[in-house]
Amino acid sequence: VKLTFLGTGTSFGVPQIGCSCRVCTSSDERDRRCRTSVVVEQNDRRILVDTPPELRLAMVRSGISGVDAVLYTHDHADHTHGIDDLRALSGHRRGTLPIYGPADALERMTRKFDYIFDPAVQPIPGSARPAVTITPLEPGTPVTVAGMEVVPLAFDHGPTMVFGYRFGPIAYVTDVKSVPDPARRALQGVRVLVLNALWYREHPTHLSIPEAVETARAIGAEQTYLTHLTHETGHAELEAELPPAVRPAYDGLVVEV
Repeated sequence: VKLTFLGTGTSFGVPQIGCSCRVCTSSDERDRRCRTSVVVEQNDRRILVDTPPELRLAMVRSGISGVDAVLYTHDHADHTHGIDDLRALSGHRRGTLPIYGPADALERMTRKFDYIFDPAVQPIPGSARPAVTITPLEPGTPVTVAGMEVVPLAFDHGPTMVFGYRFGPIAYVTDVKSVPDPARRALQGVRVLVLNALWYREHPTHLSIPEAVETARAIGAEQTYLTHLTHETGHAELEAELPPAVRPAYDGLVVEV
């Protein structure tokens, strides 16, 4: 299983607009963070997780020319507002692209992006819209997506429920405040774990870096990668402060299990 980090930044992205802090002005390319997303690949089939605003740029940079399905964690803007880029990944000879996610998030997306999902809204002549089909998922119920077994897991993100996903030896869990016992049990045995880690202080809807490190220890993956990072932590300094089994991810990082 191959995991490609398309983006590893918080909802503001890094550099942040109008900011001249040391991380936003860093010359280290690992400090340039698009909004959070990954691609999971197995046997030449690819699943995209979330469609952030920089989706086109991130996919071009990573050399990923197509995907076979899309999974959504939730419907917040930094995870969905690149959905129009699915025009280039569906339709014509590419066919219809299946998308999956929590039922309530998908329902809200059909209203926010009615030009995509409402058959009564016809594209302007000469234009196009993504060709997609929707399948709601149930937490804890495995499903086969693009030939891969995927287990959706439910987490709290403040008042919002989000999904994390397990892909065999890899698990992707972002925008969560905690990992409850049922999800922790479902994550046992993963070799690579991805966790959100906003910054060092506490936050009401996200794991802090110390909380993510403790959660990683409790789950016990061989390697944990932190994502959804802000401009408060530069890559090199964060890497130096973390235990060996926990590393900061960066845009373009590829991990194979």
